[in-house]
Amino acid sequence: MKSMTGTIGRWQGAGLMATTLLGTGVFILPQMTIAVAGTGALAAWLILTIAIIPVALVFGLLSGRFAHAAGPAYFVEKAMGATAGRTIGLIFLLVIPIGAPAAILMTFQFMDAMWPMSGAEQLVAQLFIVLLLLLLNVRGIQVSAQLQFGLTLAIIAVVVALISVSAPEMVKVDVFQAQTFEYSGLMLAVGIGFWSFLGIEAMSHLATEFKQPKRDMLPAMVMGTVLVGVIYLLCTLLLLATPEAITGVAMMAAFDYWLAGTAFNGAGVYVIGILGIVSGLATVNVYAASAARLLWSFSQEGIMPRYFSTLNEHAVPQRALMMILATMAVVITLTYFSGQDLESLISWSNGVFVVIYLVTLLAAIKLLGKKALPIVICGSVFCVGVAIALGINMLYALVLVIIFVPFVGYQKKHLERKQAV
Repeated sequence: MKSMTGTIGRWQGAGLMATTLLGTGVFILPQMTIAVAGTGALAAWLILTIAIIPVALVFGLLSGRFAHAAGPAYFVEKAMGATAGRTIGLIFLLVIPIGAPAAILMTFQFMDAMWPMSGAEQLVAQLFIVLLLLLLNVRGIQVSAQLQFGLTLAIIAVVVALISVSAPEMVKVDVFQAQTFEYSGLMLAVGIGFWSFLGIEAMSHLATEFKQPKRDMLPAMVMGTVLVGVIYLLCTLLLLATPEAITGVAMMAAFDYWLAGTAFNGAGVYVIGILGIVSGLATVNVYAASAARLLWSFSQEGIMPRYFSTLNEHAVPQRALMMILATMAVVITLTYFSGQDLESLISWSNGVFVVIYLVTLLAAIKLLGKKALPIVICGSVFCVGVAIALGINMLYALVLVIIFVPFVGYQKKHLERKQAV
């Protein structure tokens, strides 16, 4: 049976990491956090950026030392046993149908600003995106890595241009406005902003795609994470310094405001729109690739049907990929007809990832040893804090865990009985 071979290096990995985290949220989430927390959004992003670093360090170390297509599910299984590991893997598979529509709905905020479409037209376009993801992935992740590295540079260039022009006004922003800096708003902003750092665990599924995962996974993940935190912080400050920008897609208005009188005046809707659409596709692309590799790994272990255990000529788990994308298409269609709102989808997804991050951090205590204990504790405190911020929205994750723990336990015993016969 063919196996996966590494094709990407450190900088391509950093580009994958950055665009996965920037993704759909880079031009949307700062606006959403300002809407709920005012100037407190800056504190929320600063807290998130600092607090997520220990999580990125742990995932980078684990991915480098224990490179495996199952990612966190493999780490947890090595440390805590098959039931815990498989449960983590299955809840990851089941968060994709929730997270992918949320990401695509975000993407279509940019598309709607550029080319307004009716509801039915949007649904057709969203399903076309799913087909595009299949074509992008079927030849291997190295193609996406190269494209997404270039996308990262383009996003950075736009943000740097806007920051350089608006810097004199940005330094005047009163970040401690008492009337907007409230604890409840701050925690809500942290809960929403956590979405921006979803992708750390997805990268761990792609560790086997790196030429030298032990050398490159940690720097790629940390560089990407820190870069993204800084960009979100600067974009939030930029919007706070832009008069009357928080309407529609605020970054489009900010682009035109700060570049008024230049050759780019009026181009905000297209520049931000195109970057927003492409980065949104990049995020969903990485999650589709990650989930496909997890499904492929589980099928090899007998947890999922053997049908998904084959690779195509490019060493891509094509059957697993098609299954993941088909599920996305079904959920996107159901989301359209049910009218589910974006904020709920984001919060439900965040709750599942909080569980995945926290359990993986706890597994790292055994796998990485006592030297890693300080960063594990810091990361765990952060995850508990985000869970508190999400509140009732953690229910979706908890229900999945309650359902899958006994199911996986039963399946494990059934497989053991079959092997004993």
